[in-house]
Amino acid sequence: MLIALVLGIGLGLVARQMGPVADGSPNWLTSTLHTIGSTFVALLKVIVVPLIVTAIIVSIANLKQVSNAARLAGQTLLWFGITALIAVAIGIGLGLLTQPGSNSSVDAAAATAPETTGSWWDFMLGLVPANFLGLETSADGASFNVLQLIVIAAAIGIAALKVGTAAEPFLNFTRSVLAIVQKILWWVILLAPIGTLGLIGNAVASYGWGSLGSLGVFAGAVYAGLALVLFVVYPVLLRLHGLSPRRFFAGAWPAIQLAFVSRSSIGTLPVTERVTEQNLGVPRSYASFAVPLGATTKMDGCAAVYPALAAIFVAQFFHVQLSITDYLLIALVSVVGSAATAGVTGAVVMLTLTLSTLGLPLAGVGLLLAIDPILDMGRTATNVAGQALVPTIVAKREGILDLDRYRSTSTIDPLAPVEEAGGVDTDLLRREPATV
Repeated sequence: MLIALVLGIGLGLVARQMGPVADGSPNWLTSTLHTIGSTFVALLKVIVVPLIVTAIIVSIANLKQVSNAARLAGQTLLWFGITALIAVAIGIGLGLLTQPGSNSSVDAAAATAPETTGSWWDFMLGLVPANFLGLETSADGASFNVLQLIVIAAAIGIAALKVGTAAEPFLNFTRSVLAIVQKILWWVILLAPIGTLGLIGNAVASYGWGSLGSLGVFAGAVYAGLALVLFVVYPVLLRLHGLSPRRFFAGAWPAIQLAFVSRSSIGTLPVTERVTEQNLGVPRSYASFAVPLGATTKMDGCAAVYPALAAIFVAQFFHVQLSITDYLLIALVSVVGSAATAGVTGAVVMLTLTLSTLGLPLAGVGLLLAIDPILDMGRTATNVAGQALVPTIVAKREGILDLDRYRSTSTIDPLAPVEEAGGVDTDLLRREPATV
């Protein structure tokens, strides 16, 4: 992966130096890098749908062996909120400190409202499946609403739990499908180095770093905030729970690294789930529920640090004074707003929700689009780290974390084949929760 990262940057620089062809379209090298990267992400996303559905059905059905299933779900949502609140506080603090909107030379003519916006109504609609597969269609083709998939899979799992013995044949079939999906997932992940080369190469070739000049203060503040969350807040929380930050990053790094180059929490989801289970010691039945939920609603980068800083930037650029109430609204939207845009995920959508809540001009979004792909790499890496962190902390608090696996000096390579049959790690789930 590291070799591919270096090669990708080199090829991206070469492609950028070559420039576009005569008609303005990308040159052959840029097009090739784009095709390689987008194909890899598409393959990962294809696996996400059967992985989420089968894993959540099996995990919920096996929660009958756990006496504190509701507590696990409540603790997960609570820690989603706690970490998001800390992240947005960092974003607001950096915004007030650096004054990004006042220290920018961006052209006001770039202010344009985006085509897609977020709203609280999207959240309500996103919870109700439009069809059995959570399938959505648009001008760009068909896509899956992951939030709806989670709702559908959870409903099926709960129904199977209630039906009892009669549902056992269905659950055995679902476990077999899960094992097959995991095997296919391993084949796809084997292509990760090639995908990394294409993704990072295309990013360098397409966007470069020239556009950072006019928004340098803002970009620097965003990455400073992401670094504080990733390398200060997360390690402190791990230490407070008696866990080694070094072991966490060693175990979660494959997912964090892939998130950085792919810029997709959903595309990285299969790797995030696997390292959370096999490297960090989180029980499979819990991880298969918490990680997919986090991939759609837990976004400390896209939904906390970034919208807080961006809202302050827009307010300063348009000379709008923000009050204490406005800052409290930023915190509120950041803590609960990512769920409201789960069906239409994206930092731009989350930003429009924040700006509209504060009454700030949506045209300010256009000022930041030039550097959004560069910022999105760091945002997504932080998102995925948080999606692995919260299940680890909750599992430790509830006494179901495999500490021997977590503390092991040898991590399991996510590129290694799946040796288990795809069943649920019920031994860990049978443990009584520790007293906290």
